Amino acid sequence: MKENEQLIELADLNNTVVIPEDLEDDPFYVNREFVKKIARLRRELANHPLLDPNLYLEYDVKRGLRDAAGKGVLTGLTEVSDVVAYRLEKGNQIPDDGHLYYQGVEVNDLIAGLGDRKFGFEETSFLLIFGHLPNQEELDVFLSVMEEMQHLGGRFVRDVVMKASNANIMNALQRCVLTLYTYDSDPDNIAPDNVLRQSLELINKLPLLAVYSYHAYMHFRQGATLMIRNPKKGLSLAENILLMLRADGHYTALEAKVLDVALILHADHGGGNNSTFTTHVVSSSGTDTYSSTAASIASLKGPRHGGANLKVQNMFADIKAHVKNWADEKELTAYLEKILNKEAFDQSGLIYGMGHAVYTLSDPREVILKEYAHMLAKEKHMEEEFNLYESVERIAGRLIMERRRVHKNVCANVDFYSGFVYTMLGIPEELFTPIFAIARIPGWSAHRLEEIMNTSKIIRPAYKYVGHHIPYVPMNERK
Repeated sequence: MKENEQLIELADLNNTVVIPEDLEDDPFYVNREFVKKIARLRRELANHPLLDPNLYLEYDVKRGLRDAAGKGVLTGLTEVSDVVAYRLEKGNQIPDDGHLYYQGVEVNDLIAGLGDRKFGFEETSFLLIFGHLPNQEELDVFLSVMEEMQHLGGRFVRDVVMKASNANIMNALQRCVLTLYTYDSDPDNIAPDNVLRQSLELINKLPLLAVYSYHAYMHFRQGATLMIRNPKKGLSLAENILLMLRADGHYTALEAKVLDVALILHADHGGGNNSTFTTHVVSSSGTDTYSSTAASIASLKGPRHGGANLKVQNMFADIKAHVKNWADEKELTAYLEKILNKEAFDQSGLIYGMGHAVYTLSDPREVILKEYAHMLAKEKHMEEEFNLYESVERIAGRLIMERRRVHKNVCANVDFYSGFVYTMLGIPEELFTPIFAIARIPGWSAHRLEEIMNTSKIIRPAYKYVGHHIPYVPMNERK
């Protein structure tokens, strides 16, 4: 595909086309004349008029389903999770430390209550799907069911995962999830009990699909030794991810704990985030679980949604390359000002990982993950790097507030430290967003079940037509 994109550019510029012989078996192979035709169509598209932005104001269109203040338009009801960023005083919203609740239980309490116990993500999955915290007997049954579902089979790994490898593991996940449909004996049945079974299968299979797809990419595209390791019974999902990912299969108790906490923190975030709203929209059409999940993965793949932590990591790599003394606050501040002035990094003027659409004083997920990032940094002897993150968080918040001339606090969001945590865990960048998808499957599943069990209407918003009705022009009269 990349080769052909380059060919189209050539045709667009000077009508010179060179097609390598090895492209003849490429499904996107095009001959010289066809490349020229595509180039012409691209020019036609470039001349297509854009909508007048004033029309959005005229018709009071809530662009992005947000009002003028940036608050999400109410489109549904949910009991799965709650995102709280304000406290009410005499009817007024007062900025406050953020709180995140799963089925009414605050996430901070959920993680604190685990103590040294593992299977925190599994317990969270039970809570999100069934609506209450499991007792020990319920958890034991749930874990035994989950354990039996944590396999793919050699045929699927060989015929699906190993085929058509690519660097974007999110695309690989979509392809694999959709193919699971053909292996399901009852794929189109959307009765709640069948959707529950499918959801539990996906929660347990997605880690294998992600890790194996990464190994396939590294082997077939990068020449690395192919390594496929089966998960072990008795280990948590977080432990098995590290086991399957690492060549030696070794990990520390703290590493497994930190990954478990990261998965919990990403398991859900209200019904209005893009991928979860996608779950509701697609599920309302009556489609199958695999199609719904693939659609949500597609949404999460977008850099405006699931890829933000990678942007943070790239930004910090740039900061490290240009700031000689990380402890020098003046030097660090000067470079952050350059980033805000669009003079450094990607010239976007953004300090990634700072600010949130809902949270005001703090993002509770960031607060918790930062604590565990510090623990892991000590174990990894990376405290100097952690201090850099902490300094950027503090300085950037102040600079952004000064730049915007507002008194509203600008807090770091969960993406600020998640990429750093994944890096310390040895998780490659190609798996940053897939780890997010692995974590979010229980939330998507809970919302899908909620949509199926509580509503019977397809979600169908309205779009206002603002074009013009014109008469049909016969072919021989067109210019």
